[in-house]
Amino acid sequence: MDDKVGVYICTSWGIKEALDIDALSKVADEYKVATCKTINGFSDEDFDIIRNDVQSEGINKVVLVGPSPRLDIDIDVFGKDVIVERVNIREGVVMCQPPNDEDTQMMAEDYIRMGIVKSQKTQPLDLFEEHTRIDKTVLVVGGGITGLTAAIESANTGYATILVEKEAELGGWMKKWYKSYPSQAPFRDLESNGIAELVEQVQNNDKITVHTSTEIDSIAGAPGMFDVKFKSSNGSEPIRIGSIIQATGWTSFEPDGLDHLGFKKLANVITNVQMEELACKGKIARPSDGKQVENVVFIQCEGSRDKEYFSYSSSVNSLVSLKQALYVREQSSDAKAYIFYDHLLTPGHYEDFYKRVQEDRGVFLTKGNVKSVSEEANGALLIVVEDTMLGDCISIEADMVVLGLGMKPLSADGEAIRAWVDAKAAVKKAEEEGNKPQENQVALAESPAPDSPILNLDYRQGPDLPVLENGYPDSHFICFPYETRRTGVYTAGCVRSPMDSSSCAVDGTGAALKAIQCVEMTSRGEAVHPRSGDISYPEFFLQRCTQCKRCTEECPFGVLNEDVKGTPLPNPTRCRRCGVCMGACPERIISFKDYSVDMIATMIKAVEIPDEFDEKPRVLVLACENDAYPAIDLAAQKGLKYSPFVRIIPLRCLGSTNIVWVADALSSGYDGIILMGCKYGEDYQCHYIQGSELAEKRGDNIREKLTQLSLENERVELHQVEISDYEKIPEIINNFMEIIEEIGYNPFKGM
Repeated sequence: MDDKVGVYICTSWGIKEALDIDALSKVADEYKVATCKTINGFSDEDFDIIRNDVQSEGINKVVLVGPSPRLDIDIDVFGKDVIVERVNIREGVVMCQPPNDEDTQMMAEDYIRMGIVKSQKTQPLDLFEEHTRIDKTVLVVGGGITGLTAAIESANTGYATILVEKEAELGGWMKKWYKSYPSQAPFRDLESNGIAELVEQVQNNDKITVHTSTEIDSIAGAPGMFDVKFKSSNGSEPIRIGSIIQATGWTSFEPDGLDHLGFKKLANVITNVQMEELACKGKIARPSDGKQVENVVFIQCEGSRDKEYFSYSSSVNSLVSLKQALYVREQSSDAKAYIFYDHLLTPGHYEDFYKRVQEDRGVFLTKGNVKSVSEEANGALLIVVEDTMLGDCISIEADMVVLGLGMKPLSADGEAIRAWVDAKAAVKKAEEEGNKPQENQVALAESPAPDSPILNLDYRQGPDLPVLENGYPDSHFICFPYETRRTGVYTAGCVRSPMDSSSCAVDGTGAALKAIQCVEMTSRGEAVHPRSGDISYPEFFLQRCTQCKRCTEECPFGVLNEDVKGTPLPNPTRCRRCGVCMGACPERIISFKDYSVDMIATMIKAVEIPDEFDEKPRVLVLACENDAYPAIDLAAQKGLKYSPFVRIIPLRCLGSTNIVWVADALSSGYDGIILMGCKYGEDYQCHYIQGSELAEKRGDNIREKLTQLSLENERVELHQVEISDYEKIPEIINNFMEIIEEIGYNPFKGM
């Protein structure tokens, strides 16, 4: 079917008062579109005009000129087969530029040109063929409180669920716990942990299949088509799975350098986990001789917050110490519990529990640094504490010392994490000195490997989930906390973050909902996030592939495996549609039907570049659609103004930027380029995890291209922009325009 493009220009929202609508229509006519009409807005009556053209004139591509594409409208009203392209002249022009100005008009006309050529290049989307073979079974790995809750919630929603537990019985850590801290008002009294009831619910649910004494042998495939093999005494045939919840829990972090506390040297110095096990026996007794304890010292987080390798502490640790202090008091009204801490964390309603413990006359809490723990002749322990809140150095004799050790995910390998952090520090130092030690760069190529793989994924990027420096799985921790860098695999509970049992139950529910969302959207051929509902997917023209492996190495989500020659093997249901692979490919063999290197290049070239003597520079802005582009919209909505000489193109991710766009823009006469991507770092993150960071790392390629063109490096800038940085947008753009004015126009202008 031949393309028939219809352009529809909205005249509301101050557009007709600020722009020459007839002139905009003439621009559309230059491209010989099938029709160009004005509409008042996006009402049903306006859309009826478009629907009539679709039905009577065969319009199959609609270019809507008006508000930002971030204004949510139902574009399916024109028909499923109609391609709709949005052109932003409300926020993109009218709100950020003076009305009825020559430069404002030129800006709007260029955006219409770009929208029309993009529409012309866009092809109808079809679903990847695998979507018809999607399995909707949910696999839960881990039988503690998180896994049990996730299994119950997914099964109760109607989904077949398989629960795998490596131990012989379900229940996890909670089965070993004496009591839980309060979860209900007035948040004062300890509670039964309730784990037995959860286990019973799982065992009586006919939609849940339980495998105990079982581990994962391998997981191959992709969301909706995972093939899982189990390791058990009975062996296992592959089972088809739709999505996976990893709820494998935690273990204690045992730091070095606790000799002064008698850790692993003195029998009566134990961990908080061992204390819980003693309480479960019905009598808290001294390990050395079985004597019932009367005085117990709790040392909070000592050594568990190594600023280099274990820099965080958790509220769980604090709550456990408070809970166990009450164990001691419940056992004997004459018993004493002492808690020494650097800080105590009791968030939310747990503050009431903290106050309840404070009220107990037998519990002594103070900030202090425990200097030493030694054993006396009678078997008692002598604890010396400095820098207390009282300002004195005190000594306490106790029957037992309990160390509040921190939590780390079960899969985390402490030594691997330390090695990775050391390598990262070495690379940073070398870069500051102008060097690039290859050895350490290789060490940083992959995040720390798990101590013992749990999921055993058949991914070229490793058998388990990529993790952060602290051993927790990497995800978009701000917007998509359950997501991991393996599409269809969701973490929950203490494998995701330190949390208490109540939070684990909530987390299990959240992960179950995400796992269900994944199989349902995948069965419709849709992406899960951040481009939820997107049915496009990357296509590879493998005849031109040089097996350079850049796409397989740079994909943040492990979408691509490789054959023996290094040719990429796509897995469409793993894809997040970010286009990072497209930006990585030097041969430009990767494209989406509605997003490609050629499409963006054509949009770049569609802009009319004034002659140098017109003194109207042109600057291209490539902006991430997740943070930077919304920030630009917000700047306009807040009434902020910026230079009319920029032309902005939203990208799926800055990591999708292909170097050819830079070359095309500069060769076409643009005077400069601003790249705007998500902020990344410890307290913020690219929506595609590494996209913005990858764009910055590719800066060497950009500088090389500038050198080839004999152009100044200053003509290209990269900025990290949060969605809340809208106030910075005019400053970024206008400062860059001053740089362009200083270094002069692009010598390629007019050639």
